[in-house]
Amino acid sequence: MEAAPALRTFSPSSSSPAGVGPRRVLAAPAPAPRRARALAAPPPPRAVASSRAPLVVSSPPPPPAVSVTPAPTPAHAKVDRSGRFCSPRAARELALMISYAACLEGADVVRLFDRRISARREPGYVFDKACLASYNHMSFGGGPLEVGTEEEAEKLTSENEMDSVNEAEVLSAPPKLVYNNFVLRLSRELLVAVASGWDKHVDIIDKIIPQTWKDEPVARILELCILHIAMAEMTSKGTPHKVVINEAVDLAKRFCDGGAPRVINGCLRTFVKDHVDNTGFNCFRIPLAALTI
Repeated sequence: MEAAPALRTFSPSSSSPAGVGPRRVLAAPAPAPRRARALAAPPPPRAVASSRAPLVVSSPPPPPAVSVTPAPTPAHAKVDRSGRFCSPRAARELALMISYAACLEGADVVRLFDRRISARREPGYVFDKACLASYNHMSFGGGPLEVGTEEEAEKLTSENEMDSVNEAEVLSAPPKLVYNNFVLRLSRELLVAVASGWDKHVDIIDKIIPQTWKDEPVARILELCILHIAMAEMTSKGTPHKVVINEAVDLAKRFCDGGAPRVINGCLRTFVKDHVDNTGFNCFRIPLAALTI
């Protein structure tokens, strides 16, 4: 069977010209990467399996001769006085979650966002905001960790499992309980820009991604969504490209596997070189529709 053109099959927007129906995803997409499955909504319990580094138990090291300063506690999510996420990182993460789900469903990203925002809570549903305090937007995978004893290995494994359960609880909660109005507004602006510039960015992405990604677009939906969001932010919001690239790479580190962060970094640098002028202004802009929450 002849394969559909790469990338164009997975448009999250039905905002096409009059008379043209929405472009839909394949009826039965292949299983997404482990972290990618965490973003499909509503995720099942434990769906947000954390890609924490594997543990390696080594022989106990000799006692240190000098005292060692403990490593600083990693920075956790920024929350406002109401206890909800209020950082741009949270907005980009929400936009990625909606974009990925829209691609799987063949839905319009903005309409799906609006449906999620206005969806009624299930009777008896209670969300514990304490989950937000321990949620870490900067939790990345890495190489093997060496521990001295089996007890330390079990402790770290238990912490990883608790983090995974906490992430699942946060990402599956109603957005209005998790994100403040600034985050919701920024996320919607990004999604409007993604939908508006989808066709133009598909042509660009098709030229800069590696052939292996073109050969397996279903397995790379999450990575392609990250590229679309980053390009849309640079072309519509005017965010400094270095900031956008760093944020996109961090999203890839957090939710993608393998060499995706490196590839995304290279693709976006190529995009900046070819489509953003030397003064930092965009070579083209995408008009945004009226934005309301």
